[in-house]
Amino acid sequence: MKTDTESAKNDNRLQDGVQSDSIITQLLKDDRSFPNNGKLPLVVYRGILALPQSRPAAVVENLFESNGWSGCWRNGIFGFHHYHSTAHEVLGVYSGSAEVQMGGPGGVCLTVGRGDVIIIPAGVAHKNLAAGRNFQIVGAYPLNQGPDMCYGKAGERPQPDKNIARVPLPQMDPVYGVDGPLAKQWKILG
Repeated sequence: MKTDTESAKNDNRLQDGVQSDSIITQLLKDDRSFPNNGKLPLVVYRGILALPQSRPAAVVENLFESNGWSGCWRNGIFGFHHYHSTAHEVLGVYSGSAEVQMGGPGGVCLTVGRGDVIIIPAGVAHKNLAAGRNFQIVGAYPLNQGPDMCYGKAGERPQPDKNIARVPLPQMDPVYGVDGPLAKQWKILG
């Protein structure tokens, strides 16, 4: 996975519970089974959340919701390749760690852990390869977006490709809000 050496700046505009750390990006292209997203890169904020021991999931939910990402849920990541053609998705790890694969069977693998945030563009396949017993995440979607479930099966496309092309960019970064690094990575215009 390629690493963007750019670091998120920690200043007085940041939300409570956010700390400065590195940003990782990876553009994942169509592999014929999974469309992925040739325009918007996967974005991972490593160790960005400084979470309390008590009620860490609630802190993540409040952060996402305050930045315009809604429909929060708590769980893990499915153990099979899947993607969403109708919504972008954010995952905030509040407990444990896991190895996940992004982009389908030929995609990239990364280990994520407590405090990491993964922003997945519509179309990018993701799968839990191995997780500790206590691995838990909060997931959410930009306002007015809801996920479908696609599996990369024969005959599933071209409708998901059309859906992905219509998914609007989010109004805000799920962690930093309006002026967050996601705006640069996804070239979101204000």
